[in-house]
Amino acid sequence: MSEFNKVLNKKAAALRYEEGRSAAPVIVACGSGYMAEKIVEMAGQNGVPVYEDNSLATVLSQLEAGSEIPQELYQTVVDIYAYFLQFAPEGK
Repeated sequence: MSEFNKVLNKKAAALRYEEGRSAAPVIVACGSGYMAEKIVEMAGQNGVPVYEDNSLATVLSQLEAGSEIPQELYQTVVDIYAYFLQFAPEGK
């Protein structure tokens, strides 16, 4: 697969959860291709952890930014948050 096709097929979504503000994590950015590349790049520049899951990114990138994730994805997203909590630096 060419480098162009790899970028073209890439999908990404960024989530935010603010306890008390929403019932579920909210999609703050999503897209494919170049937009997905930029989402991942911005996450890296801002110290936001990145978890790669093509299937999940495909589903999330089909939803609108600003919407809560569907209930069917709660457990999957909780598992990812728990994964990152294992690696959180002390004091954060």
